[in-house]
Amino acid sequence: MRASGILMHISSLPGEYGIGKLGREAYKFVDFLVSAKQSYWQVLPVSPTSYGDSPYQSFSVFAGNPYFIDFETLEEQGLLKKSDYEGICWGELQTEVDYSAIYQNVFVVLRKAYNRFKKTDNKAFDRFLRKNKWTYDYGLFMSLKFAHDGKAWYEWEDDLRLCKKAALDSAKEKYADEISFWQFLQFEYYEQWGALKKYANKKGVKIIGDIPIYVALDSVDVWRNPKYFLLDKDKQPIDVAGCPPDYFSPLGQLWGNPLYRWDVMESDGFKWWIARIKFATSIYDTVRIDHFRGFDSYYAIPFGNKDATIGEWRKGVGIKLFKAVKEKLGDIDIIAEDLGFITKSVESLLKRSGYPGMKVIEFAFDHEGKSVYLPHNFKDKNCVVYTGTHDNETIAGWVKSQKKADLDFCKRYLGVKRNKDIPWAMIRLAWGSVSDTAIAQMQDFLELDNTARMNTPSTVGDNWKWRMEEGSLSEPLAQKIAQLTITFDRNRYED
Repeated sequence: MRASGILMHISSLPGEYGIGKLGREAYKFVDFLVSAKQSYWQVLPVSPTSYGDSPYQSFSVFAGNPYFIDFETLEEQGLLKKSDYEGICWGELQTEVDYSAIYQNVFVVLRKAYNRFKKTDNKAFDRFLRKNKWTYDYGLFMSLKFAHDGKAWYEWEDDLRLCKKAALDSAKEKYADEISFWQFLQFEYYEQWGALKKYANKKGVKIIGDIPIYVALDSVDVWRNPKYFLLDKDKQPIDVAGCPPDYFSPLGQLWGNPLYRWDVMESDGFKWWIARIKFATSIYDTVRIDHFRGFDSYYAIPFGNKDATIGEWRKGVGIKLFKAVKEKLGDIDIIAEDLGFITKSVESLLKRSGYPGMKVIEFAFDHEGKSVYLPHNFKDKNCVVYTGTHDNETIAGWVKSQKKADLDFCKRYLGVKRNKDIPWAMIRLAWGSVSDTAIAQMQDFLELDNTARMNTPSTVGDNWKWRMEEGSLSEPLAQKIAQLTITFDRNRYED
């Protein structure tokens, strides 16, 4: 069924407290999607961020980001007072996330909520812990991380780094209350997330969530499950993930994530991956899997290298994983991010999986007019078309960076004469394509330039910061999107 949606992360919602929250503004955005007749709200990974503030480098594949917990909701529950969180400097600009300010202040506020919560007898919390046993290891991990001034687990003393039983038992006793604090944060996060998702679903809006193929080295997942990762006997990576050099990145992309031991994962029926995907399907309606081509073959870079110029391609797990997922979980909605260096083998894996791949309109306008991303070259409708993703320029920013020949071809293809008409013409092109689903970034509907870009790959320090300006969600904009959606038969639907 034809549908469409908007890509905007939780962090980008407006509000007073430094970063988007799961409160009023999130519900307002759902209402905007309803007015605009959209079927989907796509978000980036909701996990706690670590290195570089990237949602693709997280301390846990299961945990939700405590930064998104809404203070006003906690106040309604009697866990906070307004004075606990007002009057704090959450950042100088309301349109940009100041992660340092949030890190310094948010846990101070949330500990006040926890101290009040401890005095209550909350049966729902007990049920949550029984259902989500992963929260204990996560709580222990975060307690130890804070006790070590934020250092990565591989910098801890050997007994803790190597998870020796006596050291863990001692830590569990010493940090019992701290572990409970981190579990409380997950309880509150998922209570708020569940309420928001229920509201969205009731309104006919589904949530597309995102899971990275790899996990961060500094994560509870690697610390407690080293057998699944390519580590030596001292739990140090042997090779790490990335992408080889290309036109966009002469030194390649050195992500630094540990690689999987696919043989070990296969030997126990892929239970780690199945648990991960099962959990993702419980919090999202559709799951986008990042870097899908890595399941076919992946690029391995020797650990310690400064860039990705030296590495090798290795055969991935292939269809075996997805057969196991289907056997255990049945038919689930998955989007395969199949961008990058795509071979016939990757195309075959995508076809065998049955998952829709991705088409990105910004990649289409080579002046020779041969790109597979031009809508007239789409081979079938089982795909999701994007104007651009979180890793791309905004359309308005893209226009400024193009060579004249490519931009001239773009305007001819779109049927416009002025550069300023390109953003909406490109959205129209996506909405009018044969793709079952069309998605555009909120920044593109707002015609924002690259100051609103979410991420520039291979860079650190100036990403993941964009926040939407208060008042951007106007009714005229909603109606403009709705009219486009009706025109191309992508009307919002309800189950």
